[in-house]
Amino acid sequence: MNDMNQIVRRLKHLASPEIATHSQRYFKTGNGEYGEGDQFLGIRVPVLRTEVKKQRDLRLDQTVKLLSSKLHEVRLFALLMMVEKFERGNEKLKGNIYQHYMNNLPNINNWDLIDLSAPKIVGAWLADKDKSVLYKLAKSDDLWQRRIAVLATFKLIKNNDFQDALAIAERLVNDKHDLIHKAVGWMLREIGKRDLQCEEQFLNKHYITMPRTMLRYAIERFPEKKRKAYLNGSI
Repeated sequence: MNDMNQIVRRLKHLASPEIATHSQRYFKTGNGEYGEGDQFLGIRVPVLRTEVKKQRDLRLDQTVKLLSSKLHEVRLFALLMMVEKFERGNEKLKGNIYQHYMNNLPNINNWDLIDLSAPKIVGAWLADKDKSVLYKLAKSDDLWQRRIAVLATFKLIKNNDFQDALAIAERLVNDKHDLIHKAVGWMLREIGKRDLQCEEQFLNKHYITMPRTMLRYAIERFPEKKRKAYLNGSI
């Protein structure tokens, strides 16, 4: 099976109305919520990963077409397939996949889609290249583009390169959206796992005014006494 229409039929066959109902709530698809209007089949990520491995021969152009689906799990399947192809591909293929990703940002429009793909495609591609596109994304009015900017730095952090992650965190430290607070706090925590002093330098500058959710994510692994001191503003 290597035809996109057959894959969509296969995913619909795997659908669970019960899981779909839960996902509609979990991913905030109601009126005025961040995932408004998104449609779910009800397929867990491990099941999608299994299907991706079965369909490795799906052409990239067919994969990219799946990104325009109204069905959340079909878009996620496409992104997981793009990650799979990127990780196994040569430099030319990786560049093509990165470009298709950037050309389809409007379809990468929920946090799970971003978190499972942006570090492994955007971050991985830009690791040894100019990263100005991340700063452009970080300034976007679009929530999801800002989250992509943050999550792309996860790959850089894993390479012990913190400069861009910290600079983007600085730009977004006063962002209005909870999903950015969580993402920035998460990346700060990841920096702290590798260089605690580096994380604390950032926190000591911002912890009084940064959103509480961002701070809580950032200090999650700290000893209780230090965590309370940050939360109480007594560092």
